[in-house]
Amino acid sequence: MDWDKLEQNLITLRRDFHKYPEAAWTEFRTSSIVAGRLEKLGYELTVGQDTVELSSVMGRPPQSEIDAHIERAKNQGGDAAWIDRLRGYPGVVGVLKTGRPGPVISLRFDMDCVDVDETNSSDHRPSREGFASVNDLLMHSCGHDAHVAIGLGTAEVLMEKKDSLIGEIRLIFQPGEEGCRGAYAMTQKGVVDGSDYFLAMHIGTKVPSGVFGLNSLGYLCTTKFDAEFTGKPAHAAAAPHEGHNALLAAAAAALSLHAIAPHRDGPMRVNVGVLNAGTGRNVIAGKAVMKAETRGETQAIADYVYKRAQEILEGAAVMYDTKVKIAKAGAGTEASGDAPLVAKIGEAVRGSGLFREVRDTVQAGGSEDATWMMRRVQENGGQATYMALGSDITAPHHNGSFDLDESSIILGVKVLAAIVEKLIR
Repeated sequence: MDWDKLEQNLITLRRDFHKYPEAAWTEFRTSSIVAGRLEKLGYELTVGQDTVELSSVMGRPPQSEIDAHIERAKNQGGDAAWIDRLRGYPGVVGVLKTGRPGPVISLRFDMDCVDVDETNSSDHRPSREGFASVNDLLMHSCGHDAHVAIGLGTAEVLMEKKDSLIGEIRLIFQPGEEGCRGAYAMTQKGVVDGSDYFLAMHIGTKVPSGVFGLNSLGYLCTTKFDAEFTGKPAHAAAAPHEGHNALLAAAAAALSLHAIAPHRDGPMRVNVGVLNAGTGRNVIAGKAVMKAETRGETQAIADYVYKRAQEILEGAAVMYDTKVKIAKAGAGTEASGDAPLVAKIGEAVRGSGLFREVRDTVQAGGSEDATWMMRRVQENGGQATYMALGSDITAPHHNGSFDLDESSIILGVKVLAAIVEKLIR
């Protein structure tokens, strides 16, 4: 393996994904490139609609928006044939079957970007070197562009080593991690069923270059939801008594959501991130749309805060004589790495000599929907963990000035290959 050549190819690939970011459930260009490369390498592929349980999909944009994103993906260099084969749903699973008995190892790589406008400052390397996002209000400000590059590099290395491997390796390129929207639907489709080992990895996350975390802890269970209040518009001066104010219902709900009593057993979070309502200053608002989320340290706490949120939304609707429709837009659960697996991959990572420091645990924070895949594998008797690949970053994740240390990309490939080889022994 010419590692220097591979590293340069992966950096080029990461920059290409960075320039053409795609948000959750719209990763058509990215999926088509991934599928094309995996096919050339010799992987067995499942793509698009065949990788998700349609009834379990959360937070997917309306079909009219999906159609526009498909058209954009084709115009921005996506493989039209592969995009058509996705049948409106991004996602790729590549399987390497060695033909020899052994464990089933699943590796997951997320593909979507964040709804962030990238800075055009000359101090920002992507802007300075010409690979900043060309899509408005979309940016790879969480490192998923690097994750996809690492996944494709790992695919290349493992296929080259195929004759010395045993068992089966699944490479899962997942749509919709942001907002915790994609993993659950893939899990319900069975993409990780039968796995003996499941591994996911995130670049950065407050872990510096040269450091590797074996078990990321602290991910909060979460529910993302949209609430649509429907009232009755009326003239605000001539007939205010005839109106049912959806704006006031939503505003009352927003304030009350942030006043939910904390739980005794651990931390929880509530955030109303978007609230849109009304059509004119002299019109009682007939409609209001809220986008919000709840989180909890454990599933029990998360269930508590989401249940209270539902009650508040419904109560506010009654108070202003309106109706409310609540729809889940995403969810993540709790999970932690299995000690035997963490110990085993720890031996592989430390033995590789790739990192100056290897930490048994790191605190991640936020939420992560790969927890659904971890939980499914663990419930079926397998083992799982979520790892952290250190990388110096120029700004916090989800910030318009975010960039990462690209030398971490090849380290991600090397460490995953070393871990896979350890797990099959």
